[in-house]
Amino acid sequence: MSKFRIIPVIDILNSIAVHAIKGERDKYKPLKSNILNTSDPLEIIKILKHKFHFDEIYIADLDAIIKKNPNRKLMLKILEVPELNVMLDPGIINKNDISNYSRYNLSKLILGLETINSFEVIEEGLRVMGQNRLSISIDMYQGKIISNLKELKKQDPLKLIKILKKLNVKEIILLDLFRVGQKIGGIPPLFIKFRNQFQGNILLGGGVKEFNDLEIMQYHNFSGVLIATALYDGSINFDDLKKFP
Repeated sequence: MSKFRIIPVIDILNSIAVHAIKGERDKYKPLKSNILNTSDPLEIIKILKHKFHFDEIYIADLDAIIKKNPNRKLMLKILEVPELNVMLDPGIINKNDISNYSRYNLSKLILGLETINSFEVIEEGLRVMGQNRLSISIDMYQGKIISNLKELKKQDPLKLIKILKKLNVKEIILLDLFRVGQKIGGIPPLFIKFRNQFQGNILLGGGVKEFNDLEIMQYHNFSGVLIATALYDGSINFDDLKKFP
């Protein structure tokens, strides 16, 4: 079995790290954490890497996703941090965006269903980045897909599995924005159904409450978790995370 990946999340808005709650982006406020004591994304990453020894980080560039104004200079500085694997969601819309971000030294480029304008963008992403450097984020709100694509707006999320298999997608992220920042705990039944039907890597995002949630996710053979609130507010102890093989 592959190592269970525990991936800290940094949401960047107005070029600072913010605390994401329920996907209500107009209400996001600067991240406050006694553990980190800063809302500077680069400083947070250095602390996570050098003090707590995380080697993989997930970044949502909300300035790019919402305002179409990506934090390019900041990202280039982040990518200079040695021995750090960066997963980036920059709000990819079209094939040109794939080309632009393929130049970045990313471990994974995230294509979110919320922003892409066609399934051809996924095909292009796989062609340019390859299976191992691309993740497809299935963006949802209370189990319903968030997307600009008409064919997806009322689609049963599970019907996506056939499409993803046909495209040879290797890794997906199940991200329910309603759960983000709320520490609801547990795993939604829909996510379990995905696990039973999709053979590739599945990362879960949103809702982590305590360390036991991570153990349950690993038990159900999920590949890893994206985590922010429970990590930064101290609900999950960094030392406990060392228990994972």
